[in-house]
Amino acid sequence: MIRIKTKEGASLWIALLAAVIAGGIMWWSRATWWLALSAAGGAFVVMALSALFIIRKYVAYKLKPIYSIVLSRDVHTTEIFSELRDKRVENIGEELTAWADTNDKEIARLKEAEHFRKQYLGNVAHELKTPIFNIQGYISTLLDGGLEDELINRKFLERAEKSIDRLINIVNDLDTISKLESNMNRLNLEKFDVVALAREIAEQAEMEADKKEIGITVKGAENLPSAFWVLADKHFIGQVFVNLIINSIRYGKQGGATRIRFRDMLDKILVEIEDNGQGIGKEDLPRVFERFYRTDKGRSREQGGTGLGLAICKHIVEAHGERITVRSEPGVGSTFSFTLKKVALQDIK
Repeated sequence: MIRIKTKEGASLWIALLAAVIAGGIMWWSRATWWLALSAAGGAFVVMALSALFIIRKYVAYKLKPIYSIVLSRDVHTTEIFSELRDKRVENIGEELTAWADTNDKEIARLKEAEHFRKQYLGNVAHELKTPIFNIQGYISTLLDGGLEDELINRKFLERAEKSIDRLINIVNDLDTISKLESNMNRLNLEKFDVVALAREIAEQAEMEADKKEIGITVKGAENLPSAFWVLADKHFIGQVFVNLIINSIRYGKQGGATRIRFRDMLDKILVEIEDNGQGIGKEDLPRVFERFYRTDKGRSREQGGTGLGLAICKHIVEAHGERITVRSEPGVGSTFSFTLKKVALQDIK
């Protein structure tokens, strides 16, 4: 089976067929051999050039609208001729297939981004709606006569205040994420003892931990300064510790424990914050760092979280060029881990 991969190949085969036919006719008409050969040669040259011209014009005619779509502009025929000059037809096919694949991926990415945007806006509206409706209900009750009732006026005002605090927390976290996304190239990198920072944050969280009789231990904080120094933005890393430690307390079990550990990983320091709380289901693990995603929506809101803490942690850690991960088992507990760039002790001044 004859395989024709180029325009030139196609035109040569057509010319060869024309030459055979012309030579055959001349031979059949009993012309001399040199006359028959001349006729065959002339037919070969004329048909080769004519066929190549016609094929190029036809292919250019067919490819012009395709290239116009690919390049998103009007394409001149001479540009098509230039493209076809040194390319096989199958090469053009491969290029167009690659373009189609890239276009399909871009469309899929845009659809995913659109889905995320709609979901995100829906989540924001839902999170804001609950405290707003609560405030509206409390104020309406007070205006309808409850303000004069000493049994309920203070209670309803305190509840309205809690809902306002929740609104403020949500708005502050949304503002934080917005700033992280736009200004994370402005990290204030400095060398600091990450164990000392963890102990400081843990001490600040002890009051909330005591409410559930949860003990917080920071391994490596016995002798400060420790051997675990990192190069990072101390303020933002402190925020990561706050969010992860508070989460471990909120979702930890009564009388449980939160453990903060550090591991030397050559040029990195691995930080692990572990609890023995309720844990996270396997189906929820891939989504825990999404904004407003909750594994237990009812209990999460009761605990007072905004649903943005882990998303903020992810933004901060990734802005440092590092990764944050989680491993968990329902009923056993969860461990959140992230890495930071290590600083050698001899480099500390």
